[in-house]
Amino acid sequence: MAREISQDTVSESGISDTILLERVQKSDIDAFRILFDRYQPVVFRSALYRTRDQALAHDIVQETFLRIWDKRASLHVRVSFLALLFRISENLGRDHARKERTRERFRNAVPRPALSEQDDPEEALNLSLLQEKLESIINDQLPERCRAVFLLSRFEGKSNREIAVTLGISVRTVEHQVSLALRKIRKALR
Repeated sequence: MAREISQDTVSESGISDTILLERVQKSDIDAFRILFDRYQPVVFRSALYRTRDQALAHDIVQETFLRIWDKRASLHVRVSFLALLFRISENLGRDHARKERTRERFRNAVPRPALSEQDDPEEALNLSLLQEKLESIINDQLPERCRAVFLLSRFEGKSNREIAVTLGISVRTVEHQVSLALRKIRKALR
């Protein structure tokens, strides 16, 4: 975020964005609070307009300002501070939408076991409950890449090399992601 400060806004507090940003760079929490109070409502409205989800809009606003605070030491704004906030919040909204699309693609990828007439009803129920729990763990607790690698490995039967080529990652990364998925699933099933 290394950029020059050029545009400036002064509000009813009487302190310009430039001065507040200089203070934020020095970890001045009061200056950060002033900027938050000044811009949070407009960033929230923008995020709400894009997402149509109030809780998600609040999350985007919080993450936007958290990123500003985390990068405060190297914060130099060439455009207006509000433009920077809008850009960060838009990127966060796009990231969320992309993750949701991926999650939906894989939500139904976990196949259901077929039960025969000879199966014990209690065993069939236990198997069904276990399957639901496994689906929940895979869809809700595994990170996006980890989930994709695990499903390709365990449910589509692809080799680590095939998965690496398909996803454009190394075989070592595939091995790590499968191992990570198995650890998380085992832990969640305990």
